[in-house]
Amino acid sequence: MGQTPDIRVMIVDDHGVVREGLKAYLSAAEDLEVVGEAADGAEAVQECRRLDPDVVLMDLVMPVMDGAAATARIRQDNPAVKVIALTSFAADDLVQRALDAGATSYLLKDTRPEALVPAVRDAYAGRGTIDSKAMQAMMRRQDLGWDLSPREREVLALLVKGLTNEEIAAKLILSGGTVRLHVSNILLKLHAPNRTSAAVIAVENRLV
Repeated sequence: MGQTPDIRVMIVDDHGVVREGLKAYLSAAEDLEVVGEAADGAEAVQECRRLDPDVVLMDLVMPVMDGAAATARIRQDNPAVKVIALTSFAADDLVQRALDAGATSYLLKDTRPEALVPAVRDAYAGRGTIDSKAMQAMMRRQDLGWDLSPREREVLALLVKGLTNEEIAAKLILSGGTVRLHVSNILLKLHAPNRTSAAVIAVENRLV
């Protein structure tokens, strides 16, 4: 039987020590070959065109061009390239942007080292891996606002329009205290620190 072909891997991270650590670990696997590195997203796009790797380990927060934008460009150039987002953050917007850009997998940098090589092999085979913390972040985003009452949604819609509590009270024929209670509940349910943040969250998530 012939030897299993190496999986050609490229590492993209703006920290040299991270790249070196990943390279040392991945190179220890007999079926993986680290063929290149890049320190930012723009360099990653160029190097992918030159090296044609099978799998790219992509940091997301980088200068020049971020990882999500680089992922989209790389996948546009060559849809066969599999991208694993490997980052320190499980924020829901980062997860969604990476997956929307075409990333096959989303892993955190605190992933157990022994789980990284299987994730690369899975990505090469077209099987995605999503870190449990990232999955929880996505679920929170998808469920955001599910527990808003009909009245709270009415208040939120007026809040988004910039109305004050007094104006909302007059519009909905409610007492000032009742409106304050609704606003407080809205902030709690949307995990928003203030009215402005609640309005932004409502618009971004199409809650009104």
